[in-house]
Amino acid sequence: MQTKNNKIELIKDLYFNKNLSQNEIAQQVSVCKQYVSKVLLSDARYLSEKEERKTHNKKQNITKTKEYIRQKRETESTLNAYMQQQHIQAMMELSGGHSINNRAFRRWNASVYSYNNKKRAFILKRGITAGYSTPKIIN
Repeated sequence: MQTKNNKIELIKDLYFNKNLSQNEIAQQVSVCKQYVSKVLLSDARYLSEKEERKTHNKKQNITKTKEYIRQKRETESTLNAYMQQQHIQAMMELSGGHSINNRAFRRWNASVYSYNNKKRAFILKRGITAGYSTPKIIN
């Protein structure tokens, strides 16, 4: 069993040398957080250490925030480039002439076609009313 002075020295060592938080120290030493705080407040080094940790955490938070923003912008840039490419492809397919090929038509109307493994083709779903120019089967 540790004496009171040993606990105090252990708390100070864990805080100032091992850089543990008050919660971590309280759990490790099996005392309440308020006791740890009381012990640390009695030490002259506490306020300067607290400010130093605060400054360090603030810098760390700024760095992490900048990295998060950079990654988010990079992801958005990639998505925008992908969407732009899709838009260009759609314009080419739809503006080439008065008709589009069957595969392009199926891609644009994917919800009305289902794949038939037996025929190895996309077939217009039952109950869909379509014009005569709509392809019924697309290989």
